[in-house]
Amino acid sequence: MAIEVETKDCTALSDSELSEMADICADGKAGFDIGLVSKQRDEWVLVSSARDGDKLLGYSFCTLERIGGTPCLLVGLASVKRHSKRETVLKAIMADQYRRAVLAFPDEDVLVGTRFIDPAGYLAFKGLEDIVPRPGHKATGEERAWGRRLAKRFGAEGRIDDRTFVLRGDGSCGPCFDHEALKPESIDPQVTAYFEGLDTARGDQLIAFGWAMAEDLAARSAK
Repeated sequence: MAIEVETKDCTALSDSELSEMADICADGKAGFDIGLVSKQRDEWVLVSSARDGDKLLGYSFCTLERIGGTPCLLVGLASVKRHSKRETVLKAIMADQYRRAVLAFPDEDVLVGTRFIDPAGYLAFKGLEDIVPRPGHKATGEERAWGRRLAKRFGAEGRIDDRTFVLRGDGSCGPCFDHEALKPESIDPQVTAYFEGLDTARGDQLIAFGWAMAEDLAARSAK
């Protein structure tokens, strides 16, 4: 399988591409519909799409911006098709977004933040430093503040528990990083525990972030 990833401006997305995006995750845990996916075209700057020929395998909406002066790669609605090469697709999508981050923020550490509903989402953070939340670590005041900043940026100000990083839902399915592991048993049980209390029917999510360090960001983008 030859995976090719293209990152382009969201404004360049066609209605047929949006429909294709909704189709690959309709049966997943997130259950994004075409209405929610279509809204992302106006709410995000970039979208990365992974394909094998003309077959869509996964995608991710994102933006590169500064929050309080800090370079950030923020990932919005994202989904990877459930198939045997899903981890390879996930890695390829993230690599292309890191490549964009290198171009936007050369020689700077970049905060990578998103929302998860499944512990498999943590696979997208593989190789990042100082991931929050993480097993055995009590979040500092500054890390808790980052949780609140990200909640505000994601349009959910006041709904985050800045100790657990759980974002309380508002009764609707919100954008998040939709990925399910091929081997769920391989995920750290302590990471899985973060998601056990989520009320997915209400739309609960977990805000998480980590740091892509300047010294290895270029190398990660090339993988």
